[in-house]
Amino acid sequence: MAKTRFTAKEKKEMKEFFDALRQMESEKGIPKEYILDKISDAITVAARKDYGGNDIVTCVVDWEKEIFTVVARKEIVDVVENPFTQISKEDATAIDPKAVANGFIDIRLDPKKFGRIVAQNSKNNFRQGVRDAERDQVLQEFQSKTREIVSAKVERIDPKTGNAILTIGHSEAVLPKLEQVPDEVLHEGDIIKVYVVDVKETEKGPRIMLSRTHPGLVKRLFEMEVPEIFDGTIEIKSISRQAGSRTKMAVWSENPDVDAIGACIGQKGIRVNKIVEELAGEKIDIVKYSDDPVAFVSEALSPAKVVSVEIESEDPKVCKARVPESQLSLAIGNKGQNVRLAAKLTGWKIDIHPESGFFGE
Repeated sequence: MAKTRFTAKEKKEMKEFFDALRQMESEKGIPKEYILDKISDAITVAARKDYGGNDIVTCVVDWEKEIFTVVARKEIVDVVENPFTQISKEDATAIDPKAVANGFIDIRLDPKKFGRIVAQNSKNNFRQGVRDAERDQVLQEFQSKTREIVSAKVERIDPKTGNAILTIGHSEAVLPKLEQVPDEVLHEGDIIKVYVVDVKETEKGPRIMLSRTHPGLVKRLFEMEVPEIFDGTIEIKSISRQAGSRTKMAVWSENPDVDAIGACIGQKGIRVNKIVEELAGEKIDIVKYSDDPVAFVSEALSPAKVVSVEIESEDPKVCKARVPESQLSLAIGNKGQNVRLAAKLTGWKIDIHPESGFFGE
């Protein structure tokens, strides 16, 4: 193709075009190369209608010089049989004096001169391409964050459903009312931490499942707050949670010199208190994990003091825990919460009995 010369107006328009691509990349987080590929595809597909459906139009991009041109390649022939794909030598040399018979010539096109329908199709194809790019971007972004915590800004609360619409980076997601901590009041503009439970691709686009009630949120918060957990010195063995009320967490360290519980609590409770504050005052019991079910169940029923634990069945896992009469209500908890969370933490069904043996016999 002969060296293309551009007018001052065309150069200005191309500069504005590439500036717009960079701005869209900045605002939407979509790579400018991807956007331009979609524009090129849209123009190529749309322009076929001006050339009898023949795919002879291509878009040429020079990122370094910021030049974007649309050309139609035609065959140079002595006798034109198909005006859509062929051009006479005379017409070709008028465009490019170096054109050679039986060769090809690239004719620069002005996209603005395409028919209105062609331009509309191009615009529609481009918009669909951008939507696809945004969807793919959201999918990739959140798939990499599955089972992780992300910070989100509360944009608005749906007055009918109570669902919170959040902004996470360049993306928008929904925190359902059922996944919000009970009695926690969210306001527009709040910055909150949410747990990415899963990301699924659906016909309507990526479905991001967020939660503030998932036990994984507590686990990740402790990993962020306690270096010994993050580096593996301390291991979180299990967590059971009644969101907004109480969480039980079992921790363990292979190093006998490490106080796993103390490290999680922190000096004067500073570490655990930060997490309690993030969870709007939710109580957190941190207990020592043990491979011995008797010792583990005894720990799990904290803050109640356990006198003894008897294994009644290995399959299913059922045990009987005896506590002083004065500790009964503490062991069971309000509406059975303490024993229920202890059972979930350990994987054992726990029957609470008073030390005397009279209650429930």
